[in-house]
Amino acid sequence: MRRGFDSVDLKILECLGRYGPRNTAYIAKKLGIYRGTVRKRIKRMISNFFITFHATIYHTNLGLKKAFVFAEAIPGREELFFDCLKANDFWVYVGPCYGRYEGYYGIYTVPNAHTLEFMQFVQELEKIGVAQKVKLLWSTSLQTVNSTGKWFNHDSGAWILPWNEWMEQILAIKRTKLPYTLMDPKDFPLRADYIDIFILKELEKDATIKLSKVAEMLNLTPEAVLHHYKKHVIERGLIEGFEILFYRFDKGTSDFSVFIFSFDDEQKMIRFALALLDKPFVYTFGKVLGENALIAHILLPRSEYRGFKKVLSKLVQNGFLKTYEYIMEDFEGRDRQTISYEFFKDGSWTYNHDEHLKRLHNLVKQRNLA
Repeated sequence: MRRGFDSVDLKILECLGRYGPRNTAYIAKKLGIYRGTVRKRIKRMISNFFITFHATIYHTNLGLKKAFVFAEAIPGREELFFDCLKANDFWVYVGPCYGRYEGYYGIYTVPNAHTLEFMQFVQELEKIGVAQKVKLLWSTSLQTVNSTGKWFNHDSGAWILPWNEWMEQILAIKRTKLPYTLMDPKDFPLRADYIDIFILKELEKDATIKLSKVAEMLNLTPEAVLHHYKKHVIERGLIEGFEILFYRFDKGTSDFSVFIFSFDDEQKMIRFALALLDKPFVYTFGKVLGENALIAHILLPRSEYRGFKKVLSKLVQNGFLKTYEYIMEDFEGRDRQTISYEFFKDGSWTYNHDEHLKRLHNLVKQRNLA
């Protein structure tokens, strides 16, 4: 961690994740320091550590179901496969990976009424010859894991990773209830209108954006947008939380990965999930719908992978963890976009399955002619 990051900075980051970056006055009061000091420190951290602030959307309350697609690219068709993954309007992330799958993986937020059509879209990736070993997993909304004082050495100003302590914590946890964002939802209600979704799209890009600026984009009064933000976005639970994004470990000597953890029973999965909620190596994670399994985005120094996997191996040996698999992410060439607000019209999502399939076949036809 760069020099200058201290325990006060960390407390501010904790509060930003808990209360949101729009509540600096409340955070200052909570910490007992001047609001100007809070703002000054935030500005310095943004400059020194490239911190960004993003709203994390609770897609379930927008009638959207999250999907992960993993697949191997057919050799020689890697770039084509990348473009094919984006042929569906509801992709939010596509990036290269290696390890379990030598290819790409994508994350989608699919209108719940069109899940069968999305499954057909995924199957078509193999039929047109751009991918193999395609795996589709439906997930809850992702739980954000922001920085806390857990595993932070205040003397050195850096995070530590005591793996044996983590294993002891997993086995000792007694609580048996997940946060609501990680529970399988009973349904996928649509609790938003177009204005709400537009606001969410902007907050997803930058959670500190002024609502008056959003009002200008929508050609509405600031009061109207503020009403939607308070009465709809917040009170209707359209936001899961706020992501305070920065790299807790050096990017040059660390790797991002996606782990899938599987368990024999729900209680073991819950205890493992609760032990992830305050750890610096976890960025987001979700539950696989209908299964006792978790999907987690993890950043670890390469020197720490052995210690991490050693704990996982012990958990498998003692029967706590059934199995695990993972891919390594390659951030070169990845792409991401916000929620697909432009496909929300007249109070519902527009999902054009035929157009998605047409794009796939056109992409293959164009590349074969090239």
